[in-house]
Amino acid sequence: MYLCSVLEPHDVTIMSTVIYPSPIFGPVHSRRLGVSLGINLMPSDGKVCSFDCIYCECGYNKDHRPHKSIPTREEVRKALESKLCEMKEKGPKPDVLTFAGNGEPLMHPHFAEIVKDVAQLRDTYFPEAKLSVLSNATHIYKPEVREALRHFDNAIMKLDTVSKDYIERVDRPNGKYDVEEQIRWLTEIHDRIIIQTMFMKGTHEGQDVNNCEENYVAPWLEVIGKIRPQKVMIYTIDRETPSPLLEKASREELDAIGERVRALGVECSVSY
Repeated sequence: MYLCSVLEPHDVTIMSTVIYPSPIFGPVHSRRLGVSLGINLMPSDGKVCSFDCIYCECGYNKDHRPHKSIPTREEVRKALESKLCEMKEKGPKPDVLTFAGNGEPLMHPHFAEIVKDVAQLRDTYFPEAKLSVLSNATHIYKPEVREALRHFDNAIMKLDTVSKDYIERVDRPNGKYDVEEQIRWLTEIHDRIIIQTMFMKGTHEGQDVNNCEENYVAPWLEVIGKIRPQKVMIYTIDRETPSPLLEKASREELDAIGERVRALGVECSVSY
């Protein structure tokens, strides 16, 4: 999971990557979301994710095998209420409550129930705050997950490319991943999702990973036009990555892609 922010990392670090406390961390400042209180549904001492992205700020899965359990629904509720009480008294006021952290939040077996608890606590303490989730979308095939996404103001789903080869090289799914099936699910729930795409350049293990080139951008744009999400967020690398030879996309490249998204009639934000 890649959260673009000024971080408050846990004391476990490898190669400048971060492991977040669980179940609540922050607040942090997100480039795209503002003052964000993080909700980490993965263990506090490691990473659990259905992807193993080469740019992930939490590092590679193999380097952060957890020993602790995932937080229970009740642990999440109690920790969040305690933090919201503190913020109500002392500040700051959160702009958003964000499911993110050490891996894929939709993997939690009680994700849907936890979302209901979080929505209720938000309404009690900071009703103006939005609910967000950063996800790689691998679990949206589950009906209860798709239903839970209705609670979110920002259901941010990753789609870095539509190239199967690029996905295997960069996002590196654990297990079966069919991008065409993912596109079908994303299209089905298009009215409640934001598509998030990482554009970058450089190499990984001697292979080019530049998805700013037309052979990647044009097919991706075609799919964006098909899905027609609420919004598209495009961004680039913001901090050190576990793969050392990755490079930022330029401002000019991102702006040009953003304009092409807007030409489709889809709102687009660009973070550099």
